Amino acid sequence: MKVYYHDLFTFPLPEMHRFPISKYKRLRQAIVDRGIVKTEDLHIPEPATDEQLALAHEREYIEKVKQGTLSEQEIRRMGFPWSPELVERSRRSVGSTIAACRAALEDGVAINLAGGTHHAGQQHGEGFCVFNDAAVAGRVMQAEGLANRVLVIDCDVHQGNGTAAILQDDDSIFTFSIHGEKNFPFRKEASDLDISLPDGTGDVEYINMLDSGLQQAIQLANAELVIYLSGADPFEGDRLGRLALSMEGLAKRDQLVLQTCMDANLPVAVVMAGGYAENVEDIVDIHAQTIRIAGEFAHRLQFLIGQK
Repeated sequence: MKVYYHDLFTFPLPEMHRFPISKYKRLRQAIVDRGIVKTEDLHIPEPATDEQLALAHEREYIEKVKQGTLSEQEIRRMGFPWSPELVERSRRSVGSTIAACRAALEDGVAINLAGGTHHAGQQHGEGFCVFNDAAVAGRVMQAEGLANRVLVIDCDVHQGNGTAAILQDDDSIFTFSIHGEKNFPFRKEASDLDISLPDGTGDVEYINMLDSGLQQAIQLANAELVIYLSGADPFEGDRLGRLALSMEGLAKRDQLVLQTCMDANLPVAVVMAGGYAENVEDIVDIHAQTIRIAGEFAHRLQFLIGQK
């Protein structure tokens, strides 16, 4: 199972910034130390090109990000201070999802140790998201003739509003988001399928709703590839989550998504998406658990993909 990382490409943040940038390097170290992933299966991706980014973003916005000419309001909306390092990191994050999609189509499952930047819209960044990796990667796969139809399964606790907006008139990429009803973003966009959950939703209700949504999404999408935004933020200990899933509930979520995709013979590119627990190690543990579960499905999905 190929795993793509880019924590070597980081960017400066103000002291006490609430985005836990350290989680990425810790996650890479954790999955190696715990024997979840072999060092030789870790790969550094190429950065996404302007042409690739332009499949989902306006060129004027891409140039403003590149040149550092975003307005103060645009920078506040993005949530990160601009820097050349931020631009490189953001390109690599999208590049990781592109690479993971290519690898998943060959091997059944592949991982981006970051990604899930689903709030970025066609002309703006938002909510710690600069470029929308799922929208870009899905369209790159189509442009390269590798997949005609793509399904985005978004289990981050926040709605994938940017993904929904970018792809709202695109019938070839199906967007499914299951998220907190009263959580950010407060103005939701219309995904192809949305499931909104009340504050405090726990394991049992979440899994039941997710199962129903997955069955609908698989049937309606008629996809050849899944991009799965896992998300550590439905966790009961997440500062920004407002749902109440346990570690065990999150494991059942990942197993359900991957089992459903395996039953449909669908390759899966898994990206990490959000996580804001007070203890960064909780975030690392949740993401590592997702990667471990994905690894358990990798061999079975590789066999099924090979039979197509």
